[in-house]
Amino acid sequence: MAQIDDFKANLLGGGARTNQFRVTITPPAGIAIGLDVRRTSFLCRASKTPAVELGEIELAYRGRKIYMTGDRETSAGEWTTTFYMDTDYMIRNALERWSNGMNDFADNTGVTSMADYATDLTCDHLDRDGTVIKTYIFKNAWPKSMTEVTLDSAEAATIAEFECTWRYQHFEASGVNF
Repeated sequence: MAQIDDFKANLLGGGARTNQFRVTITPPAGIAIGLDVRRTSFLCRASKTPAVELGEIELAYRGRKIYMTGDRETSAGEWTTTFYMDTDYMIRNALERWSNGMNDFADNTGVTSMADYATDLTCDHLDRDGTVIKTYIFKNAWPKSMTEVTLDSAEAATIAEFECTWRYQHFEASGVNF
């Protein structure tokens, strides 16, 4: 019969904590957006690691179905981050500049080379002492969409926040790709 000490001995480091992470948003090479990378990491309230999904191939064999691994459902993916807003709108303004640089709000022009608007973004899962225990690098990413910022006079004790959904081409994970 398993004992609590056996469980604790097998839960290395006391378990990975969901509130221990660091997101690094690197500005793109071809668009000046005015992003303070360090402050942005502090003001990221939430993120998720990417989902992993393989497609499948269904084969019929003598009245039964056999499933084999197929291609990935999509090589590109989406990643969502949630940011707290401070009163200078630094993150929101930077991401709006980035979006505007890809496709101008007024005249539908912008940079066309992926090297100018896409960049690598990083999400580190940290141990309680700040040591990186797992890293995800989202390759060739750009901000696909941002949610609205809700303004509500009934909410006196709420800090404004918004989500940004990023499109990336593929991701690399420590312990797997590097």
